[in-house]
This record gives sequence, C-alpha cells and structure tokens, in this order.
Amino acid sequence: MKLRFVVNGEAVEVEARPDEMLLPVLRERLGLASVRHTCGIGVCGACTALLDGEPVSTCILLAPLAAGKEITTVEGLGGDHPVQRAFEEARAFQCGYCTPGMILTAKRLLEEHPSPTRERIRTYMGGNLCRCGCYVKIERAVELAAAARLAAAEKGGA
Repeated sequence: MKLRFVVNGEAVEVEARPDEMLLPVLRERLGLASVRHTCGIGVCGACTALLDGEPVSTCILLAPLAAGKEITTVEGLGGDHPVQRAFEEARAFQCGYCTPGMILTAKRLLEEHPSPTRERIRTYMGGNLCRCGCYVKIERAVELAAAARLAAAEKGGA
C-alpha cells in the first residue's frame, strides 16, 4: 500500500505492507539512520521519532497508522538545534546509539515543560535507555537546553 507522510518537512510517499512497522520504512526505505533498531518491543527508545510532535517507538507503530502525519527524526533538526548543542556541550553520549532518541524526547519534554525539575527530566526520559550509563550527563544536557531556551526567550522578549 502507498503511504504518505511529511518527514522532516518534506512530503514523501512510500510503499509499505499493512502489517509493517514504521521503523524499517524510515530507516531502510527513507535512509534515516538515526532511527535505530534495538529492542523491537518499544522499551529502549533507540527508535524514537516524533509523530505530530509526540515521541513514539517506531519499532511497534504500524506504518499505516502514521499515514498523513508529520514525522520528525533527528536528521530533521538540522544539526544545530539547541537540544543537540546542549547534548554536545554536556558530552551526554558515549557510543551515541541512544542519542537521537534522547534528543527527540528531550525536545518534546522542553516544549511541554520549559523549566523541568530533575525529577521530571528523569521521569520523562525514563523510556530511553542508555547502555553506556550517561544518565547524569543526559540530565545535565536537558538542563542546559532548558536554560538556553529560557535565555533565548528572555532575549527575544526584551
């Protein structure tokens, strides 16, 4: 079946089976390498993409359910998004495998809660696993991104 989405700002049309998950469509057909296959059961966060702005596990989402929706992967952030810069500044990665999913989840967290507490960060990011154990640096990256957003808002409002 033909599916249409807006992926990272561009309208795309792909063929997919009705029982196919979104992960292989994004990764294999559209070449979006940041969408990673790891657990296959929606618990690790490595396959996270934003579907109409909400983090989803693409390994358990049927591709047809995403038809007509907007999908954002880390490639769609352009490499210079404030959350990406904060992750780099905090060195919030080791192997980097979990980083795209972490960045997208943190992006949504900060849209919902611009000044999250550490507890909220830990809870919200809890669906993304880092096998290297960089959680303290990831938490710091989210705090840095929140501070940068706040500073930008204050500067823009002045």
